[in-house]
Amino acid sequence: MATLFTKIIQGEIPSYKVAETEDFYAFLDINPNTKGHTLCIPKAEVDKIFDLDKETYLGLMEFSRKVAIAIEKAVPCERIGMSVIGLEVPHVHVHLIPLHNMENARFTTKQKLSPAEFKEVAGLIVKYYNDDN
Repeated sequence: MATLFTKIIQGEIPSYKVAETEDFYAFLDINPNTKGHTLCIPKAEVDKIFDLDKETYLGLMEFSRKVAIAIEKAVPCERIGMSVIGLEVPHVHVHLIPLHNMENARFTTKQKLSPAEFKEVAGLIVKYYNDDN
């Protein structure tokens, strides 16, 4: 059975996409720690990050780096934090989180955004991601 993230990649579930390549997909987390919180995933369904083959793992890190640079340009913050936990969805995902303080990295406080706010921040990230291509 396809994971939630595979359904997002296939367009069965809507998302606020910010970047896509042949092998990877990035979209805003709909339950973000902070504005701009983004998930980067491989299109291949693999449950655990260290089960990825070396090429896919390194590709995901390179893709995540490029997305993080775009987020940092789009969303005012101290830095972009990265977390790989993977307990909620059995599909590898990297969290890229704009950090203002340590609480933003703890997954205990969530920010509510309107659809318009999601679209606005996604659009800015897309712009900066594409400017680097």
